[in-house]
Amino acid sequence: MGGPAHTGRVIWIGPALLTLAVVLTGIDHAQPWRDELATWSAASRSPGDLVRLAGTIDAATSPYYLFMHAWVAVFGDSVTALRLPAALAMAATAGLTAVLGQRLLGTRAGLLAGLLAGLLLAVLPGTSRYGQEARPYALATLLAVLATLLLVEATTRPRWTRWAGYAAAVAALGLTHLVALTLLAAHAVTVLATRRTAPPSRPLRWALVLLPTVLLLTPLVLIAREQRSRQLGWVETARPDDLAALAGGVAQSGVVGGVLVGLAALGAARLGRRALLPGLAVLLPVLLLFAAGLVVPLWVPRYLVFVVPFACLLAGAALTAVPLPPALAVVALAGLLGLPDQAALRRTHEWPRSATVDYRGVARIVADGQRPGDAVVYSPRESWLFLDLGLAYHLGDRRPRDVLATEDQARRGDLWAAECARPAECLAGAERLWLVVAGRRDDPLAAVPGAKGDALRADFTVERVWPRPGLTVALLTR
Repeated sequence: MGGPAHTGRVIWIGPALLTLAVVLTGIDHAQPWRDELATWSAASRSPGDLVRLAGTIDAATSPYYLFMHAWVAVFGDSVTALRLPAALAMAATAGLTAVLGQRLLGTRAGLLAGLLAGLLLAVLPGTSRYGQEARPYALATLLAVLATLLLVEATTRPRWTRWAGYAAAVAALGLTHLVALTLLAAHAVTVLATRRTAPPSRPLRWALVLLPTVLLLTPLVLIAREQRSRQLGWVETARPDDLAALAGGVAQSGVVGGVLVGLAALGAARLGRRALLPGLAVLLPVLLLFAAGLVVPLWVPRYLVFVVPFACLLAGAALTAVPLPPALAVVALAGLLGLPDQAALRRTHEWPRSATVDYRGVARIVADGQRPGDAVVYSPRESWLFLDLGLAYHLGDRRPRDVLATEDQARRGDLWAAECARPAECLAGAERLWLVVAGRRDDPLAAVPGAKGDALRADFTVERVWPRPGLTVALLTR
């Protein structure tokens, strides 16, 4: 029989395996949504093209894109392959959350709190949502927990190797998700708060080990700041009611998010001073991003997914107040309450769910009806819906010729292709056109503005229209 030490070494297995099983279930059911299409577009480019993209619009996400470029080169670009890094990261996060609970709270209480925290994280709808998304949030969540665990190790058993590991984890965290660096505020306060019981040099050592990380990330921060207006032009400034909606946003369920907040508050009260690190790891990133968002449009709830494991740790500590069977029943109840949201997010990744955009359905219609020589036109072109990328992902080389594109995304170093300045001339050789427009349109030609719309209306008539969720596709003939 193994003792507490042996149990501590294997505590991660249950939460990690449960999370992996949950996240892998239906991982390919929801079609890639607009943000994932941007990931696929970037990952499909050469490293040189990725450098050009970083200089134009998406520097903050460029290290993740480079990682995904290497991943896609090995594992392909199927829906499952694109999402698998996030699924593995979430599984590892649940395991490390359990280990962090054991390290923070001591052997016996920490084992139980960590186990319950990891299991609770596994059943949250938000874990499935971001563990099934080809975006950097799951990786950032893993690195946030890893960096915090390494900080605990470095401060309780100081060695330069542990400090170096912590610095490397923080650097990786910043390269993956710059907003997640707000976690360092919690680390800083924790280090300063323990200076009475620790060597006086600890705060200085903490600052020194992060100096190379600061130097590494500074250029990325400066470039990303210059790109903010273009990259985040769709974001509005924060409002007070955004804070109330945050828990439901990161948990992807209002009910489950409320349960998590309630349990976390009880856990913080139960732990007292021991709640300092996990409590600050939740509160300070939220408050810092919200304060910044009041002035600069930065408030996006999914940017704060990395705080959820720390809330789960506090919730796990609250559940240790009751015997294990009732505590597990509460975790199971949270999972049951989230089942409708679990089912919904496997149908679509759009939020709200009613905003589904059926790229796959449009691609199927075009594939079934196209003839040799057909062309395609998109409206709007420079839109966050990425109409052209949606068709390109599902049809690949089988898609019709993009008759108005003069420079593709990779050559342009952008997320959007450049279009012909004189649409009538570029359309001259086309006899049949597939028109893809945003929204449900009874008259899709009327939805195309400017010179492009004038050229289409002058020379083409609508032969047939297919409305799809979020999109309309029409066949035009000259």
